[in-house]
Amino acid sequence: MTKDQLFAFAQHITPQKTLSRTLGRVAECKNTFVKNTFISQFIKKYQVDMSEAINSDPTSYRNFNDFFTRAIRPELRPICDEADGIACPADGAISQLGDIEHGTLLQAKGHTYSLTSLLGGDAALSSQFLGGAFATVYLSPKDYHRVHMPLTGKLTKMIHIPGKLFSVNKVTAEQIPSVFARNERTVCLFDTEAGPMAVILVGAMIVASIETVWAGQVTPFNKNVVTWDYSALNQVTINKGEEMGRFKLGSTAIVLFGKDAIRWNESLSAETPTKMGMHFGKVNAQ
Repeated sequence: MTKDQLFAFAQHITPQKTLSRTLGRVAECKNTFVKNTFISQFIKKYQVDMSEAINSDPTSYRNFNDFFTRAIRPELRPICDEADGIACPADGAISQLGDIEHGTLLQAKGHTYSLTSLLGGDAALSSQFLGGAFATVYLSPKDYHRVHMPLTGKLTKMIHIPGKLFSVNKVTAEQIPSVFARNERTVCLFDTEAGPMAVILVGAMIVASIETVWAGQVTPFNKNVVTWDYSALNQVTINKGEEMGRFKLGSTAIVLFGKDAIRWNESLSAETPTKMGMHFGKVNAQ
C-alpha cells in the first residue's frame, strides 16, 4: 500500500464527524491560553500572512474560528471590473475546471463524478447544468476562507446535503472516488445574467461548519437533505464580489453554469493558484 493509499484508508476508519465536531468546539473556545496557542501554532505551521488581514493581531480574535474566517483588506482582492467578467469565488487553487460532459464532472485524473449526485439526486435541477461548465477551487488551511459571488445573482434555493467528511485535498481527490458528491455540502442556487448558477460549499475533515450570509450556520444541524426555497421571497440578491458564505476550517467551492453560458479564462487549469476576485471567465453574449 502506497503512502497516498494509506492516507485514504485512514480516512475511512477515522470517526470523521466526531473528530470534526470535537475540534469545532475547541475552535469556539474563548479561553485566552487555548485560543492563542491554537492560533499561533496554526500561523507558524501554515505560514499564514497576517499582513493581509484587516485585523492583523492574532491575539485579538475572540476564538480560533474568528481568526480562521478573518476579513481581508479589500484593496488586496480587487474584483474584476469587466461588465461580462466572472470573479473567482475564493483564494486557493483550482482542483479542476472544464465542461460538464455526459452529466459528469472531472474530479482528478482518471476520476469523474455525477452531476446529479453532487446536487443531491435532483435530476430536474441537474438538467439545468447539463453540457455546462464547472470549476472547483480548493481552499488550503492558510487561505482566506470566505467565498464570494462570481456574478451578481438572486438566490432561488439552498439545499443542505449531509454526507461524509473526507479530506478534499489533491491526494484524496486522486484516491477516493466521487469525494465531492459523498461529502456533506450546501448547494446555493442563483439566477444571474448568465442563467442559473450554483455555488456549492463542500465540507471536509475537520470542517466544523458552513455558513451563508443569508442563513447563518447551515451545517452540521441536519441529518437529512433539507431544501429552502427563496424564489417567492425575491429578497436575497448578492452582487458580484460580495461574500456569500464561509468555512469554519477549510474546504472546497464548486461553481456550475449552464450550457453555453460562460467560458473560463484560458490561462486557468488544474493547480493554478487563485485569488478571490481575479478574472475567472466571461459571460457569453446572449
